[in-house]
Amino acid sequence: MKRATPHLVALAFLPTIAWGQAVSFDVAGDNERLTEILQSASLVESLDPTENPAPQDYIAAARADYRRLLTALYSRGYYAGTISISVNGLEASNIAPLDAPSTISTIAYAVDPGKRFTFGKVSVAPIPAGTLMPESFTSGAIARSGAVTEAVASGVDAWRNSGHAKAAAGDQQISARHSEEVLDVAIKINEGPQLTFGELTITGNKDVRSARIAKIAGLPVGQTYAPQDLLDAERRLRKTGAFDSVTAVEAENIGANNTLPIEMKIVESRPRRIGFGLELSSIEGVKVSTYWMHRNFLGGAERFRVDGEVSGIGGETGGIDYKLSTSLERPAVYGADTDLYTRIEVGRTDEPSYLIDYASLEFGLTRPIGEDITASAGIGYLGAREVSDIGTRTFHIISLPLGATIERRDEPTNAKKGYYINAEVTPFTEIDAGAGASRIFVDARAYKTFGESQNMILAARTQVGTVLGGDVENTPDDFLFYSGGGGTVRGQSYDSLAVERVYEGETYTTGGSSFAGAQLEARYSVTDSIGLVGFYDVGQITAGEGWSGNSQWHAGAGVGVRYNTGIGPIRLDIGTPASGDNIGKNVQVYIGIGQSF
Repeated sequence: MKRATPHLVALAFLPTIAWGQAVSFDVAGDNERLTEILQSASLVESLDPTENPAPQDYIAAARADYRRLLTALYSRGYYAGTISISVNGLEASNIAPLDAPSTISTIAYAVDPGKRFTFGKVSVAPIPAGTLMPESFTSGAIARSGAVTEAVASGVDAWRNSGHAKAAAGDQQISARHSEEVLDVAIKINEGPQLTFGELTITGNKDVRSARIAKIAGLPVGQTYAPQDLLDAERRLRKTGAFDSVTAVEAENIGANNTLPIEMKIVESRPRRIGFGLELSSIEGVKVSTYWMHRNFLGGAERFRVDGEVSGIGGETGGIDYKLSTSLERPAVYGADTDLYTRIEVGRTDEPSYLIDYASLEFGLTRPIGEDITASAGIGYLGAREVSDIGTRTFHIISLPLGATIERRDEPTNAKKGYYINAEVTPFTEIDAGAGASRIFVDARAYKTFGESQNMILAARTQVGTVLGGDVENTPDDFLFYSGGGGTVRGQSYDSLAVERVYEGETYTTGGSSFAGAQLEARYSVTDSIGLVGFYDVGQITAGEGWSGNSQWHAGAGVGVRYNTGIGPIRLDIGTPASGDNIGKNVQVYIGIGQSF
């Protein structure tokens, strides 16, 4: 097979030039895939003719290609191949780089891969009992060089996972039986002694105390070495957000009593950060938010954050809402994996059906379960004064919030694949009334990418919630559920779906005791910067707990545009009702930063 690619180099004021030079590949056996692999391995093919490479560059690249092409042949199981690379008809290996011709007209590759070899006798030993070798490294399999590398890595990793940190490949015997087209491989593993974690040294830190870094890392000093413990220590430190870089480095030499000292190299992040958000809805108005954060508030990688938010500006959804909150998170409170959080929040929520002024305090613990699951438990107090059609009510509520989050998205702010689930169960009691209830809410999201170019994404979200036990009279209205607007059903008016209840002989509009909703989006990337979106949302409100009793539902649909920026996609959605008497009659506009979910 011959494939020629012209490499034309523009005339430049150089003493020597390559002009009209062409590269051809001739691979015996008409193996197109092998030809592509060899061309990809070639340095000559990688030279950019627009950069005016000199003839010496081509000669040096051609001479290096003998080894590169041979390595590529080994990777496919060819151990009896021959390679010829001629430049202007002369073998490149016989041309010294400094004796390059003044012009190069042709570079011709002629490769005969020969027969493909299979593995004969194979051995990687010793290895711990139960270690599984790759299926590609067995007698009779194609003798790819990568299979040998993978088998050695499996053996070394097995010893390292058993505490033998200095395990490494030792003597090797690799022989090709050309008459039988078989490759025999015997590699010895030097496992070394089993080690325990030795002294942990912290370097590179300036403001975060070394003792706190060691506690957050949670490296089990004195216990048997395990690579996963090092990865876990790095993960815990990165999770604090206080460090730009965290690297655990194993000592080159074994310490006294078969210990392995570890150096934790730290690069601290800038301690302070400020951010903002802006969203606009034609019905809900403008929402402005900002935050200030300190990543090392007390010198122990504590994260202190202040958030402020004003929403409903110029909207048609009641009055203006205010919220000011602070939070403090301290890592490694009870063991390396358990963090403590404290949150204080005050605000006003002015909705069409009610007005609430409130203050809340909550503190609790969070702990990861595995790599991507986080559980939390806490205790909180809420004091609120609510004004609604029912009248003016005062609440003093003690709650025990419990939660779990599964985060398996590739990119949380602009996901293309994976899923996310957040579940919250909050038992609460109104102190004055002595009434107890529980609020349950689940938010689940999933993402799937389609097409060869991976430019079509289907994103789905479902939200379900209910209040079990208690009664509406002893439940703040913002504990109940409404539907409509950007967070539930786009195209429908904000919180437009509610229920009617009878209280002391009067009929009032309040939130439902249960909610179920879904949002579906098809996201299509037109370019790297611009994307189009079509969406359909649906929501249902039920009067009774556990999704029992009278219910109502509505739907909305629309289209949107996304413009990707360094801080996330800018979102523009246009929605309209897709159910009821006003289908397609009203249009609502939503603008914000980030995907809708």
